[in-house]
Amino acid sequence: MYENVPVHIAIIPDGNRRWAEKHGLEKILGHKHGGDYSHVKDLCIEASEMGVEYLSFWGFSTENWQRPAEEIESLMEIVKYDLDRLLNDPEEYRFVHIGRKDRLPEDVVKRIEALESRDYDDAKLTIVLALDYGGRDEIVRAANRALEDGVQHLTEETLERYLDTAYHGIPDPDLIIRTGGEKRTSGFMPWQGTYAELYFTEVFFPDFTAEHLKKAVMDYGRRKRRFGK
Repeated sequence: MYENVPVHIAIIPDGNRRWAEKHGLEKILGHKHGGDYSHVKDLCIEASEMGVEYLSFWGFSTENWQRPAEEIESLMEIVKYDLDRLLNDPEEYRFVHIGRKDRLPEDVVKRIEALESRDYDDAKLTIVLALDYGGRDEIVRAANRALEDGVQHLTEETLERYLDTAYHGIPDPDLIIRTGGEKRTSGFMPWQGTYAELYFTEVFFPDFTAEHLKKAVMDYGRRKRRFGK
């Protein structure tokens, strides 16, 4: 049914707060609706059925720490709730976290580590959660890890091996989707997404359904990727 299905789709789930404002709700309810595990799982099911092997979500950026403390606390509660549901889901999804763990709440890190320790290497779909993630931050951390290992001359190939994604064996995204109407990637996987196809939609993430995901994949299938050649 689908041709040229992307192996890895990365989603920037934007528009949660504007969705809440549109519906006269508190901003945090936009995050709850957008990040609800049932909503996310619908996208995972559709992605897996289409043949996608990796589905990434940007859950919390390094810049998001600048938001009000009350909002950050509420966001972390949503994250914990969703991680608990994933832990108890009989569906065998492999789970990978990219980003920093040193600044996340301890109870969030424990859930992440529990999910990452599961032996689901044969799972059809890998869910990648970018939490406390920033593209520039990832590159700086990769460079520092290389220096700590005694690397004296960095090449593209060398640095790439120290990226969060490479550490977990995650291929570069083929398709990056941003919901909510903004037309920029805001530093999400800047290195890995150099040749990714970009898809922007006006739909706010809480309203972004499996049908919208299908539409994005069908659009991707009509494109010709030349990788600079």
